[in-house]
Amino acid sequence: MFHIKTFNKISPVGLNKFDAEHYVVSDSETNEDGILVRSAKLLDYAFPDNLLAIARAGVGVNNIPIDRCSEAGIAVFSTPGANANAVKELVLCAMLMGSRDVNGSIRWVRDQVESGVDVTTVVEKGKSAFVGPELYKKSLGVIGLGAIGSLVANMALSLGMDVYGYDPFLSVDAALRLDRHIHVVKDINELYKRADYITIHIHFTAQTKGMIDEKAIAAMKRGVRFINLARGEIVDDDAMLAALDTGKVATYITDFPNNKLVQAPHVVAMPHLGASTPESEQNCAAMAVDELRDYLENGNIRNSVNLPAVSMERSGVMRMCIIHKNVPAMLANITTLLSKDGVNVENLSNKSKGELAYTMVDLGTKVDHAVIEDVRNLANVIRVRVIE
Repeated sequence: MFHIKTFNKISPVGLNKFDAEHYVVSDSETNEDGILVRSAKLLDYAFPDNLLAIARAGVGVNNIPIDRCSEAGIAVFSTPGANANAVKELVLCAMLMGSRDVNGSIRWVRDQVESGVDVTTVVEKGKSAFVGPELYKKSLGVIGLGAIGSLVANMALSLGMDVYGYDPFLSVDAALRLDRHIHVVKDINELYKRADYITIHIHFTAQTKGMIDEKAIAAMKRGVRFINLARGEIVDDDAMLAALDTGKVATYITDFPNNKLVQAPHVVAMPHLGASTPESEQNCAAMAVDELRDYLENGNIRNSVNLPAVSMERSGVMRMCIIHKNVPAMLANITTLLSKDGVNVENLSNKSKGELAYTMVDLGTKVDHAVIEDVRNLANVIRVRVIE
């Protein structure tokens, strides 16, 4: 029986995928085997010794202590792509709001009525203050061509835009999703100098913090409209506000408001609406539960942020899952130890990711506790578990 602790309201579409015969799920579980979380902060949470995995129903994992999880052999999963369509649609909204001052025009209409003016008599004169360009035949720059960025790029093409994409880590799968008419550039400055609109869809990391700074903005076209639905910290607020003051940036549309931004002109700030659709929440919950179940029941890893992707069909009578440091000779040490104990290895898979590696071994015979302890005691082994 697996015990799953929830830290936020998780969609029933996901929770209903847990088999009640094998799972107990609630927000009051203790000594949990797995955690389901959305935005709740786990940075200071004391993890029980038997916690195996955390599944984030969403993409950003800055609310989870990844390094501490890795040290303890806890797999951390996210759900890339599950909210991609919701974000794509909000990008379209952001481009339109950034082109014409829709927000300002709505406020102006209300102000006329509240001041006692017959609004029908002033709209023709007043509307000129809110004029803005069409998207058709403009250039869009998409920074990050993953699950969201590729959808955005393809959508913009269908709107008649000229699309430039930049992603130094573009995967084969992502490349195959892109329409062939999208210009994928290797130099981000090429995108900056061509784009009338720029939208960013990358993870927030130490390397991307403040990436859109004074230097980056200086390389952009004058009057560019910039959209940030990724993470607020990727953009240097002071540099952006200075660019708005000079007109270098015409509009900044962000899903990450703060008091400094909200009070500035030419800023459209939304309250993190990117994934705020019932469909997105359902997709994220279902995907998170699928990832968590497959790991707990089979040891397979998909969409982990700290461990490599490893998936293997079950064979043999017992599966040994080993999280260890990515150092030379680990695989040889594991198989040598098992063969010394007379254990037949029927199938094996090993992958690495950064400083960590993961090995799954299907065994032809059941092994006793002593053999498991021998593997656990190998140097550089972090965690061992056996699935029967």
